[in-house]
Amino acid sequence: MRLCGWLLALGAALGVAGCDRQRLEKLQEGVSTEADVRAQLGQPENIWDGPGGARILEYNRNPAGHENYMVTIAPDGKMTALRQVLTPQTFARIQPGMPMEQVRRMLGKPAKKTPFALKGEEAWDWRYMEPPNQSKYFTVWFDRDLHVVRTQSGPDTDSAEMRGGPS
Repeated sequence: MRLCGWLLALGAALGVAGCDRQRLEKLQEGVSTEADVRAQLGQPENIWDGPGGARILEYNRNPAGHENYMVTIAPDGKMTALRQVLTPQTFARIQPGMPMEQVRRMLGKPAKKTPFALKGEEAWDWRYMEPPNQSKYFTVWFDRDLHVVRTQSGPDTDSAEMRGGPS
């Protein structure tokens, strides 16, 4: 029964990844409009104010997937950037003292949040893929004042390769 559940989850994740790839290929920076983005990717998880009147549409694929996308729409309604933000380069920009909202704007919605009441901390986890195909978690620890204390990357213990299943 556990194997069946895992296979269904894997199929769903691969289906989402395959669909995303096809949909993303239809979008072009400087050409596609916000309506085009929404037609391909659906309703965004969140919409953030960007610099110069731009808007940033957030599309999350966590916890099942390994990507979160930020799509920048210029004031003229054209897409100027489409970025997969769960990358080591983005993670390196997360620094101690940074406010929680800034992290949320940079990485999108986390896969999970775990409170540690006795320590006065909360851990937010994002699943990502480390090349070539190793599933990992990036964790950001926040203090009671909602500021970054530390970060870490580690293995995705829920992934197939960690359970000894097919990879």
